[in-house]
Amino acid sequence: MSGEVRYERIGAAAVLTIERPERRNAVDSATAELLRRGFEDFEADDDARALVLTGAGGVAFCAGADLKALDLDVDHPSGPMGTTLLTPSKPAIAAIDGWCLAGGVELALWCDLRIATAGSTFGLFERRWGVPLIDGGTQRLPRIVGMGRALELILTGRPVDAEEAHRIGLVNEVVKPGAHLDRALELAERIASFPQETMLADRRAAIEGFGLPLADGLALEHRLGREVLDVAVRGAARFASGEGRHGEGV
Repeated sequence: MSGEVRYERIGAAAVLTIERPERRNAVDSATAELLRRGFEDFEADDDARALVLTGAGGVAFCAGADLKALDLDVDHPSGPMGTTLLTPSKPAIAAIDGWCLAGGVELALWCDLRIATAGSTFGLFERRWGVPLIDGGTQRLPRIVGMGRALELILTGRPVDAEEAHRIGLVNEVVKPGAHLDRALELAERIASFPQETMLADRRAAIEGFGLPLADGLALEHRLGREVLDVAVRGAARFASGEGRHGEGV
């Protein structure tokens, strides 16, 4: 892929980079379509164990929808911003540097993990322009930071710096300037090093079980876990033979 979205393989990761720095990596309809294609390439590549989503230029991760273009397909089944109404079958990591605003926040929330540089700023700035959140923000943000925090950010549209974002759980880790992509790739390699079947089953149980009644969530966990017990048996045998003692490899 080329143009305004770059797709490349780096180790075990597929890296999807929005390349519109002159527009703070805001997304128009063409960019959204390229994000969909990149997502499809990632899903089809069994050797790509994690997706890293980032923005080029060192100014912004993504400033949301391009309000000068205003050409996003709001009814697209994959989501106006490209992929936000889909759920990846494998882990996704947002590598954030600079502005992460509006639909850009929603893209970051779409990922499992968020790594941000110390100078990054988050905000649902569309609040001031009367633009609704239609890329999953009203559903994913409360699941990540809690309903009280989420409603505050949704209702006020105020900026949140990286330190506060980390404190409230909006980002998982804050890194020094320029280190966001390297850290995301490091995490992707770590994730790729584990037995995939059980990790993906646990991930799916956590995502699909959230919001279910406890009994239903436990039943889902049990069903998915039983499907990969053969992997667990092999792992237990490795541990019994001496691997992994004293936390080695974790």
